[in-house]
Amino acid sequence: MTSAQTDRFVHDRLPPREQWPELRYDRPELRIPDQANVIHTLFARAIANGHGERPFLRSEERTLSYTEARAEVARMAHVLTQTMGLVPGNRVLLRGGNSVAMALAWLAVVQSGLVSVATMPLLRSRELAAVITKARPNAALCDVKLQDELVAALAQTGDPVPMRVFNTGDAAVALPDSIEALARHAPADTPPCPTSADDIALLAFTSGTTGSPKAAVHTHRDLLAACEAWPRHVLRATPDDIVMGSPPLAFTFGLGGLLLFPMWAGASVYFPSIPYTPEAMVTLMNRVGATICYTAPTFYRQMAPFAREHGVGKLRLSVSAGEGLPDATRQLWKEASGIEMLDGIGATEMFHIFISAAPADVRRGAVGRVVPGYEARIVDDEGRELPRGQVGRLAVRGPTGCRYLDGERQTQYVQDGWNFPGDAFLQDDDGYFFYQARTDDMIITAGYNVAGPEVEAALLQHPAVAECGVVGKPDDERGMIILAFVVLKPGLPADADQAKALQDHVKHTLAPYKYPREVRFVPTLPRTETGKLQRFALRRQAAEPSQEG
Repeated sequence: MTSAQTDRFVHDRLPPREQWPELRYDRPELRIPDQANVIHTLFARAIANGHGERPFLRSEERTLSYTEARAEVARMAHVLTQTMGLVPGNRVLLRGGNSVAMALAWLAVVQSGLVSVATMPLLRSRELAAVITKARPNAALCDVKLQDELVAALAQTGDPVPMRVFNTGDAAVALPDSIEALARHAPADTPPCPTSADDIALLAFTSGTTGSPKAAVHTHRDLLAACEAWPRHVLRATPDDIVMGSPPLAFTFGLGGLLLFPMWAGASVYFPSIPYTPEAMVTLMNRVGATICYTAPTFYRQMAPFAREHGVGKLRLSVSAGEGLPDATRQLWKEASGIEMLDGIGATEMFHIFISAAPADVRRGAVGRVVPGYEARIVDDEGRELPRGQVGRLAVRGPTGCRYLDGERQTQYVQDGWNFPGDAFLQDDDGYFFYQARTDDMIITAGYNVAGPEVEAALLQHPAVAECGVVGKPDDERGMIILAFVVLKPGLPADADQAKALQDHVKHTLAPYKYPREVRFVPTLPRTETGKLQRFALRRQAAEPSQEG
C-alpha cells in the first residue's frame, strides 16, 4: 500500500511494531481495502445507497443533505490544502462545540489526508498548551466563540500556528479569513486525498492517570473497521434515524455516535444551537423527532423527570456509555421513557464500544457481551485467563487497538497483543460482562475521565495547600464525584469558605468539570514508609461519611 502522508511526524512516533496490539480482521466486513479514505468511503457509501438527497447534518439554522455536505467538505478541503498550503500528515487542531460547522471542519481535515487533533471545548489554555506541545499542529481551526483560551495557549507554547475561525454564521462577511468565507467560492469538486488505509486519521487525547495527556493514534482503517463492528451488529441504525446527544465530537464516543456511525447508516444528526441541559435535551428530542440518543448515565438520570413529564416522542434507542451504568439509573430511565437502555463500554484507545448489549439482549446488571469482531477475556495479574465468575482485569483485542504517540505508557496498555483498558470485570457462564471498578487512578464522573494527580497538581498551586490527595467517591447521581483530601498550611481555617476557594481555583486552572465537588480537610495523608501516597486508603476513606461539622 502507498501512504499519501508526506509529513511523517505521527508515523515516526508510533510505538515499535512489537508493542502494538494484535489487530484482527477475522470477519468479511472488516477486510478494508489497502487504499481507503474514511470520509470519501462514507460519503460514497451514502450516495451509492441512494441517500444523497436525504438530510445528513441538521441544526436550527440549516440542514445539509449528504450531497450538499460532501460539496461543503470539498470546498473546505480546497482551503486547507491550497489556500493554507497544508500537506498530508500535517496535524490540525480543532476546537469547537458540537455544531454543523465543527462536523464539516472535522470531515474536511480528515478527507484532506490531514490528522485531526480535536480538543474539548471546555479545556483551558494550560491543557490546550499540553496538547499543542505533544501534537505539534501545523494549523488550528477554532469556533469563533472559543478563541480566547486557544490564543492564550498558543502564546504559552510560542508555536507560530496559523489559526482560522469557523462557525461564524452571518459574521462570515465581516471575517474574510474565516474558513467559511474562504470556502464560499472554492471549487466543490476538490478530490479526496488518496490515503492508505493505514494513514493516520486522528490523534485522540485522553488524560492519563498521571494527568499528562496521552494521544491515541487511529487510522482510516480503524475508523472504517469501527463502523463495521458495533454499529452493524448492535446499534443497527437506519437511514430514517435522527441522532442527537451530548458527548463532544472531540471524544471518540461522540465522534463515532454523532458523526461517523450515522454516516455509515445514511442517517442524520441534529446539533443544538445552545448547550444541552437535561430539560432542553428532552424538549428538542420531541421537537426534532430524534430516534437515537447518546449520553452518559448521569444525564439520563437527570433527564428522567422531564421524560416522564413530556414523553420522548419518536425515540427508540437510548445509548449509554462513558461511565458505568448503575442498574438504578437503567430502571429509572426505563420507567420514565419506556425504553431499555443500550449500554456499552469502549475506550479512546480502542476508538469505540467493544462490549455491549442491544435492548432485546439486556441482562440486568451486565454491560453486555463482546461485540462481533472483538474478543474479550478476564485475566489475573500475570495475564492468565480466570474461570467464569471471578473478578479480574479486562483484556480485549479486535480490529482496533491502542497505539500511543510517543507512547512511553504503551507497554502498560498493551501486553502480549491484548489491550488492557484498566477495568475490572467478571464474566458469567453465558458470556455477559459485569463491570466492577477501575483498576487505576482514573476517576470517571458524569461521563468525563479525570486523572486524580492532575487535580492534585492544580490544588498544590494554591498557596493554602500543603498536601492533597484526590480520588473518586461513589455517587448515585454522577457515578463518581471528585473528592479532595487537603492538608492546609498551618494557621489557616478549614471551613466552607476555604473549600470554595480551592474549588474555584481548580475551576479556573483546569476544565470546570475537573473541580472537586467535595473537599475534606485532614491533618495528614496516608503514606507508605517511602512517602508514597496510599490512594487505596483514600478510596476507602472516600466511601465513609465525612466527620466534619
